[in-house]
Amino acid sequence: MIKHIVFFRLQDEAEGHTKLENAQIIKEGLLSLREKIDVLVSEEVGINIPNAKKTDYDVCLICEFRTWEDLDTYQNHPEHLKVAGYIAKVRAARAAVDYEY
Repeated sequence: MIKHIVFFRLQDEAEGHTKLENAQIIKEGLLSLREKIDVLVSEEVGINIPNAKKTDYDVCLICEFRTWEDLDTYQNHPEHLKVAGYIAKVRAARAAVDYEY
């Protein structure tokens, strides 16, 4: 199994929305991929607490895939690219870790 973990730090305001509003938009967009991308085994999206430290990240994505090829399929899927395009507009930073277990 492959685990794909991504953290996003968001801009305070972007695309006409607050950080919290954008976090919710991202969460809904990512979770909608469950029914659109069949190689996605499991997915969890969390939004950090509102009073977290400024150095913390705001959104966390944790996904599982059966193979590295499935992760590649997910990352290049048109529906994922739509959500990723929005995230790119509102994020300030991104960190990721992919590993096999």
